Amino acid sequence: MDTVENRFSLAFKQITRTANSILPFRKMVNSIAASTAKALQAAGCAIMVLNPQREHLDIIGAFGLSDVYLRKGAINARKSYPEILDGKTVAVADIFSDKRTQYPEYAAQEKLTSLMGAPIVQKGEVIGEIRIYNREKRSFKPIEKDFLTTVANLVGLAMERNELSQYLNAHHETNITQHKKLTSFSRLPLIPIRPINFGHPSEEEFARLLDFYQVEWLYEPRSFPLSWDNSRITEMFTPDFYLPEISLYIEVTTSRQSLITEKNRKLRRLKELYPDINIKLLNKGDYLKLFAKYGFIPLDDNKMAGVQKMLFNRTQIQRRVKSLAKQVSRDYHGKDLILIGILKGVVCFMSDLMQNISIPVSVDFMAISTPANNADPSIKITKDLDIDIKNKDVLMVEDIVDTGMTLNYVLNYLLDRKPASLKVCTLLDKSARRLINVPLEYVGYEIPDKFVVGYGLDFSGKYRNLPFIGILE
Repeated sequence: MDTVENRFSLAFKQITRTANSILPFRKMVNSIAASTAKALQAAGCAIMVLNPQREHLDIIGAFGLSDVYLRKGAINARKSYPEILDGKTVAVADIFSDKRTQYPEYAAQEKLTSLMGAPIVQKGEVIGEIRIYNREKRSFKPIEKDFLTTVANLVGLAMERNELSQYLNAHHETNITQHKKLTSFSRLPLIPIRPINFGHPSEEEFARLLDFYQVEWLYEPRSFPLSWDNSRITEMFTPDFYLPEISLYIEVTTSRQSLITEKNRKLRRLKELYPDINIKLLNKGDYLKLFAKYGFIPLDDNKMAGVQKMLFNRTQIQRRVKSLAKQVSRDYHGKDLILIGILKGVVCFMSDLMQNISIPVSVDFMAISTPANNADPSIKITKDLDIDIKNKDVLMVEDIVDTGMTLNYVLNYLLDRKPASLKVCTLLDKSARRLINVPLEYVGYEIPDKFVVGYGLDFSGKYRNLPFIGILE
């Protein structure tokens, strides 16, 4: 007897067997998607995971959906039913009347009308989603929502098992091949949660390079139809990578002229049909030039000497600065605000922060000399304020707070000027080195106990001009 309970019971058995099988990961998630869709009598199912920056969703398994729909474009996790990321199961009876639908035109082409999505949770954190799609308007029942939620939990367990297996295999291979000479980028691990089968070793190398410099990327997220026979698509082009931070598609190519010629033909056709799409064809020699152009890495190798690891790239810093500026604008609305910074390390942060604050502000700088020897242990003010801060709201802007000793001295000095209020905004908080607990109202990032440079921070006067923040060796 084909009851809902029987369908769900059989599906759970099949999904559990699949999750515990030795199937390759891609086949395993595709099989789970098929079992889920059939149990819910849905037109299709997609299983997705968040990329490392938690901004977009990568489809890792699907059933019943066309390649055109699966390759419709990057899925923005913050726009496409963001409640799922908050741990909620979302049901949408009418996709086209819902503002959270990101690609309604592709849903119409696929003849999809309703959907339901549930979060995939691993160790208490949402790492992805599973969604089922229907071709008719449908109000989902509580038992169906519970079923999808349970399947999502099983997927999370299966992914955790797969990651453990990958780690053990990689550890075993490392022990075997540790005597071999590795290239600089082959040492860089890929994110284990993204079990991607790259089409060519050059693509994998490029992905490792992107991960090293913390550049957000999606692999083959969209296919572009290039030619048709009536309504049937006869040729498509799928770029290798999409970089959401700069809205750029990348096609990686080898040095074989025949392949380059064919790809150039497709790119010309793509640009004719989709003039708004930004796409580049890159060979191995173009990688660093691309990063230099967009500020992810300086072109001059000498500027990178000694930088062991990047902590935050330029895009990440700008996003955080804008977020801090928004908080400051809201908190000081209607007040007479003065920003004060200590030269020289704060110049980059101060400049970007004040440009993003939406209320009127005044700006002033101080300069101090720190103790150079035991004979003269005092801190000295070498440049004092030009603005009278009495009865004014003052925000002390810092590039980094570590021991807190210098900041504590400056705050006490400013309090003697009797401001109406005095608070601190710091881009970086190295709390592991704190000696004096100074109150920090606004914090950009907490960082480990490492020496960092870039974005105004220096070592012997160098590295201030780096567009990112990195750890110095």
